[in-house]
Amino acid sequence: MFGRDFLFGVSLSGFQFEMGGEGSLDPNSDWFVWVRDGVNVASGLVSGDLPENGADYWNLYEKDHEMMTDLGIGAIRIGVEWSRIFPKSTKSIQVDVEKDGEIVKKVSISQKALKEIEGLANMKAVEHYRKIMKDIKEKGMYLMVNLNHFSLPLWIHDPIKVRRLGVENVKENGWYSEDTVVEFAKFAAFCAKHFDDLVDSWVTMNEPQVVSSLGYVLVGAGFPPSYPSFEAYVKASVNLAQAHARAYDSIKALSSKDVGIIYSFSPAYSADGKSGEHVEIANYQHNFWFVDMITFGEIGNLFEGLAEAERDDMKNKLDFLGVNYYTRTVVDKGGPLGWRVVEGYGYGCEPYSTSKAGYPVSQVGWEVYPRGLYDVIKMLHERYKLDMIVTENGIADPKDMLRPYYLISHVSEVERALSEGYPILGYFHWSFMDNYEWAKGFDKRFGLVEVDFKTKERRPRPSAYVYSQMIRRRTTKGMVESVPYEI
Repeated sequence: MFGRDFLFGVSLSGFQFEMGGEGSLDPNSDWFVWVRDGVNVASGLVSGDLPENGADYWNLYEKDHEMMTDLGIGAIRIGVEWSRIFPKSTKSIQVDVEKDGEIVKKVSISQKALKEIEGLANMKAVEHYRKIMKDIKEKGMYLMVNLNHFSLPLWIHDPIKVRRLGVENVKENGWYSEDTVVEFAKFAAFCAKHFDDLVDSWVTMNEPQVVSSLGYVLVGAGFPPSYPSFEAYVKASVNLAQAHARAYDSIKALSSKDVGIIYSFSPAYSADGKSGEHVEIANYQHNFWFVDMITFGEIGNLFEGLAEAERDDMKNKLDFLGVNYYTRTVVDKGGPLGWRVVEGYGYGCEPYSTSKAGYPVSQVGWEVYPRGLYDVIKMLHERYKLDMIVTENGIADPKDMLRPYYLISHVSEVERALSEGYPILGYFHWSFMDNYEWAKGFDKRFGLVEVDFKTKERRPRPSAYVYSQMIRRRTTKGMVESVPYEI
């Protein structure tokens, strides 16, 4: 049973939802230029779909919020686009930075500097975001605001230049540069000053490891800059962790609200069902290494040759942990990392098939494995002892064949964990409506609400009403029995 204060919500982002109507265009981000690059489109690295044909949350937010409240949804996570608020560089504004080589220990932003930063901002965009936030609050919803969901201003990251010239040879090289850490701290302070009166909790960034790993290692995923380099991956990851820590400090200097981070967790299991060192290594590298930096202040030995380091300036920089969970990872011994992914489970399945374990598989080939959400919650509590919010959980399923059961089975696992005393404050489904799914475009449908991208019409799918019923009943009991696979 969920208490009355448990948050049942939905998650959205900026780039994926905002554009699609008059005045909604934001052409100043790395992703905007990336998805229309001729080489990327011709090679199939990106879909060719364009975000300006999207759902138009920028203009239609009032109707969307009304539909949410009609369904009983009481919380929402939205993003603010850095490139929309600062289409031009803020590097000219001087702030106090304590550095030691590549280490950014402290960024102090005075009121004078904040005023100067404001002079560079697109204040019309700021006011429009405030209108969106005010409408959320006027409808009685809890508001979580995330400051970075993958996209960066073009003046910070030009992925086409990076791909052509190399990450070391371009000034606009994104998270590879410590300058981005400083600029993100400025952006966080600006947002705290201008939005804190409307915000219930803050998130610095969403899935930082996706940005670094897909940008520099798994380059076939279509994420900018698709520049293969382990060195760039590690450096960008550490800079993302530093950026979170410095943004945490910036927000806390101006706000009493909780500040968290959102991370995508996928628990590792052995193919033979037994625990082993390969499972521990996989869990550390994929699930713990990054979060350890901003909780314990420890940069661990992720790969051979990476020096370990203690960073007290990055320690205890989380008030809560945002947990994104979609599926598990099944591993076997072997490979240069000590483990390798076993196909036919987790993310490695054929779309709309059945996994080797007999579970259904989504439109993008992800195994439905609800038990993994419970296991993630348990292992994160044992390691970090932090409050948690499930900030994303959902399935690509345009026909809505699997989503009703996916919802019930995963929320049931949250309910089980809650009944055992694990500190889970809420569940935010990804997503409220269909959206622009990055390199995959509009084909992959994650929405509780179907969107006709030509007319912008919204139509709730059956799963939306399943979620609504679950919220009103405050339990999955009486519903979970209908799930046709093992939980």
